[in-house]
This record gives sequence, structure tokens and C-alpha cells, in this order.
Amino acid sequence: MTEIKQNSVVIGEAQTPQKAVEVSGKIQKETAWEKIKRVFGLNKKEQNSIEKEVVKAQSSKESIQAVGAPQNASQPVVGATPVSNTLSEAERKQLLEAEKIYQEGLSGVKDLISPSSMEIKTDMLKIGDIYAQSFFVYAYPRYLDTNWLAPVVNFDVTMDVSMFIYPIESEGIMKVMRNKVAQMNSAMTMEREKGNVADPALETALEDAEELRRAIQRGEEKFFHFALYFTIYSEDDKKITKISKQLESTLGGKLILVKRADLQMEHAFNSTLPIATDELTVESNMNTSPLSSTFPFTSSELTSNEGILYGLNRHNDSLIIFDRFQLENANSVIFAKSGAGKSYAVKLEVLRSLMMGTDVLIIDPENEYQNLAEEVGGTYLRVSLNSERRINPFDLPLPMKDENLKPGDLLRASVINLQSLIKIMVKGEMTAQEESLLDRGLLDTYSLKGITMQTPNPSDFVPPTMEDLVDVLSGMKGAENLAKKLEKYTTGTFSGIFNKPTNVDLKNGLVVFCIRDLEEELRPVATFVILNYIWNRVRSSLKRRILVVDEAWSMMQHEESAKFLYGLVKRARKYYLGVTTITQDVEDFIKSDYGKPIITNSSMQLLLRQSPSAVPHLQKIFNLTEGEKYLLLNSGIGQGLFFAGNKHVAIQVIASYLEDQIVTTNPEQILEQQRKVSQVV
Repeated sequence: MTEIKQNSVVIGEAQTPQKAVEVSGKIQKETAWEKIKRVFGLNKKEQNSIEKEVVKAQSSKESIQAVGAPQNASQPVVGATPVSNTLSEAERKQLLEAEKIYQEGLSGVKDLISPSSMEIKTDMLKIGDIYAQSFFVYAYPRYLDTNWLAPVVNFDVTMDVSMFIYPIESEGIMKVMRNKVAQMNSAMTMEREKGNVADPALETALEDAEELRRAIQRGEEKFFHFALYFTIYSEDDKKITKISKQLESTLGGKLILVKRADLQMEHAFNSTLPIATDELTVESNMNTSPLSSTFPFTSSELTSNEGILYGLNRHNDSLIIFDRFQLENANSVIFAKSGAGKSYAVKLEVLRSLMMGTDVLIIDPENEYQNLAEEVGGTYLRVSLNSERRINPFDLPLPMKDENLKPGDLLRASVINLQSLIKIMVKGEMTAQEESLLDRGLLDTYSLKGITMQTPNPSDFVPPTMEDLVDVLSGMKGAENLAKKLEKYTTGTFSGIFNKPTNVDLKNGLVVFCIRDLEEELRPVATFVILNYIWNRVRSSLKRRILVVDEAWSMMQHEESAKFLYGLVKRARKYYLGVTTITQDVEDFIKSDYGKPIITNSSMQLLLRQSPSAVPHLQKIFNLTEGEKYLLLNSGIGQGLFFAGNKHVAIQVIASYLEDQIVTTNPEQILEQQRKVSQVV
């Protein structure tokens, strides 16, 4: 057994405790040399060759430490005799060259991202299957408008834009400009002495030079060399030619002249790569003011790290990802004409909000949300005269935890809401005396069930019903006429729906109240009752919720229901509720005294395609430009303007295939789905 010494290398039988092998039924330790032979599968010839090289290295006193091996005596390599720690310069270079050759054989990031081929032509490059053309700007007008680069930044093509800004010392440029000014003054003097007419171009140049020289002298401006390059990409060589003409004409319309980098295509392409290398050096003189107008980040964006996807930004194809609950309030309004895609957009928001853990409550006037509710396992409640679902408008809200309420507060709020409801029921036909009698009658009705202004927790008692109120009013002098008007809701045509105990629950993540089967006269009443019931439940527990009120214009036709909806929108933020108000009749909605306040109390708005008569009203409320007005008139389905706080962008609502199958309102798609289901059955 050969001895192992520190800072030396041994060969042959040097032992290592790294691995044990069984030989002839006995456990023996495997040597390092044996491990190398086993791992690499060396044959006899290869073993002899390696041993010769080791002996040769030992004779030249090569040390394993010199090539970066760990100083560890228990890490043997081939060799049997200790060697020194020195290397000659030639041997060191030889080892470094071998290491370099070895590293070049490894795959790196460049190997992973590099294309399969690159063809350099006179006027374009072909990088794999992609064509590329590069351009440079060589002339600018006398004045540059702010945001002049926006059309290029928002150009709907794949493009790289590269800017190089080289600061120039003010001292040097002042000397140059002083000479230039002197030359121009001399030229003008000579022209005057000859009796020639003054040259306007020379006079303008002198004025600009003097103005710039004074600004630089005062420190108001600095001088730069500025280079601007573009590289456009396309999979089709004909298409890239078309794109290049569009780019040239777009900038040419602003008197900014560009040229294709013919015969320099590779250098121009390299100049637009993110490696900060300017291989073209096509520079223009520019001072601070016009240089600031080249700021490229002018595209409208509306995205965040949290929230749900609302659609695509039509300005630059970025994603509109937003969380409405991060705004000052979570309310939203949606205006669109019939068939513009408002229900489609709302259902997408509902579906994606449910995935984020938000509860959603919907008032559905046209049975549009049934398929969505069934797909996500929600609760779909049909509210009609023949339905078994009932909501008692006399229900009292449960007090919130830690809410400082005095006895009588909940009862007082309930009585006020009931007075508004009954005004809608009787179509506002009430005298001042009847209003006073109604107020007293409501308090007496609750007192019959043991609920008074002194009751600390009235929600512990069984509430009365509409039938109890009619009985009380019938016994009050002067209230007989009012009682007769309410009898049709207790014993008449509309009996059953509002005079029975509540038997619905809001514990499911998605709850839809369908009022399609209700008579037109009952819809405002039913909507009010449902909203009041939802509001009572929302107030009782703090949870992230969205309430969708579709076809809200019907509520705006009655002052009491419009007032109630406005109060709901105004107070929703305190209870972590976002109210979504949807309507297609913009004019009717805005005519109400509460229409515009509802809009101003909604931090998020979605305007889809509009009718010509509605656009002037929206333009006035939202301060739309002529371009935005034109966009609303000519948008396709699912296209419009998306407002979130102080920002707004043009939007295209998009959905995946599965989402589209769930939320579609297209009759053809729905019939096709029903046909496929019937075939399966």
C-alpha cells in the first residue's frame, strides 16, 4: 500500500473511503484509480497511455494544485510519487488553452437562443425563418411635436427600436457655434454689401443658432448627438416590404426622414440588439428640448400584477389585467347598445372573479346567466308568481360584528326602505296623509311581532309580512285606500311573491336572481326587493363581493328605486362590495337625477359600441375626444373604451375557447350546443 502525503498525488493502490465494493465475499475499499477505470470504462491501452502521461507530468514536476485542484490529501489521482507545486509558463499556457478548448465545447445560453441560420442580403436579413429589415433616421424637421414617436411605438408589428444618446461637452460646442454664428453673420454682411436680397434660410439658421447658443450658455439646454434605428420583423418577405413602406410614410408625414440600411444590414441589426453597441453611427445634432420629445414610453397601458384579465389593449396588444378592488371604489358601469357584447364581457368578468375567490350576485332580467351558473355550480333562482322562491321585504338585516348600533337603528332603516318600496308598488300615488299613516302602520306592524325601537337585536324575532301590514292599514282611519292598493300583492293577482317568509340563501359563491318570468309591472318592485335583501345580507358579514344589476335603466324610471340604487353604489365600498351597473339605454339612464351620480361614483367604466344618439351624452360625461367618439361608433363586437380611475385604453374583450362556450350569448352557438347535448343523450 502506497503512502498518501499532503499536497501530493498518488497512483495505484491509494485507498479512498468514498465507495466500498465486494470482492470474493469480502468488503474492500475501492481506490480512486479503480473508480476512474470503472466509471470511464477504460481499456488496457487507454490505461497505459494515461499512466505514461502521469509519469511524464511527474518528471516535469507538475502539481495538481497549480491547475486549481483542492488541497486535499485524500483526493488521489493517477500517480505514485509526490510532485512539486510549480509549472513553467509554457505549461501554464498549454493548460489554459486546453481549458479554453474544453469550455468552447460546452453548450451555453448563446447556443440555446441563436437561430439555426442567418442569411445577410443587401436589403434585409433572414434569421432562421424570419425576415428582418433595419432603418435609420437621417433628418429631422425644424420643430418636433411632443409624442411624435407614439405612432411608431404603437405600430402593430414586431419591431425593435434603438436609441443612442451621446452627450457633448458644452465648452466644445460653444466654440463651434461661435464660429458658425460668425460665418453666417459674415455671409449675410457680404450679401448686403453686394445689394442682394437677404436669404430667409440663412436668417432662420442664424436665429436658431443664436437662440441655442444663449440657452446653452445659461445652462437651460445641453447638446447631444442622437441616433435612432428601427428593425422590423416578418415571416413573409413581401409583407416586410409593405411594413417598411408604412413605417417610412408614417415618419415621413412628420417630416422625419428614414432610410433602409442597405449594404449595412448586419451592422444596423446589431445596433438594435440589446447590447448597447452602435455600429452604424448615423447621428444627428439635437439639444435637450427636442430630445425629450423622443421619449418612447408613451403607449397607454393598464395592467398590474394582480387582478383578472379584462381584454387586450388595442393600442399595443398588451394585456389589461386589473383588480377593481384596488381602486378608490369597486363600482363599475357598462354602457353598450344591444349586441355590442356587454353581457359577454360581464360574464367573463364574473367567471374570472369567481376563480379569484370573489362572491358574485346577479340580477338577471333575460335568463342570460343560467348556463354560467350551472357550469360553475352556482345557485339559479327564478323569481316569479309561480315560483317557490320567496323574499320577504320585511326582513331585518343582521348587525355586523363590532358595529356600534343603537336600538332602533336597524328597524328605522328597514321602515325607510319599505316606504320607498310601497311607493313603487302604488306607482307614487300617495298623499301626505297616507305617507304619515304608512310610517305609523309599518311601526305598528313590526310591534305586533315584538319588534320596537327599544328592541336591542330585532333580527332575533320573526319579521312580519306584507299581509300583516295590509291588516294594520285596513284598521287605520284614512289608510283604507292605501290598503286596497296593496291588496293585489297579498290576496290579488300578484299575491304570493312578496307576502311570504324568505326561503332563499346566499351562501353559494354565485347566486343569480332571474326575473324574466315576472310581469313588466312587477320587475321594478322585484328588483328593489332583491337588492334590499342582498344589501341586508352584505351588511351582515364583510366579504369580497360583486353585485351585477343588468338592465339598470328599468330601475332609473322610478325615483325611489333609482335613489335606492344610488345609495347602494355610494355605500358599497364600506362593505367590500362592488356594484356593476349595466344598461343599453344610455339616454334614459342619464336623464334620471341619480344616473350621473352613479357614474361618477363608479371608478371603473366600460363603453362598448354605441348608437349615434348616445355618443354625444357619453362624450360630455367622459370628456371623450373626437377620435374616441369615432372609435365607439365604429367598434366591433367586444371593442370599446375601458376606464379605470384616471386611465383609459381601447379594449378588445377576449376569451378562451372554453370560456366562450360558457359565456356566449350568440343564438347560433347556443342552438349548436343544445343540438350536441341532445345527440349525446
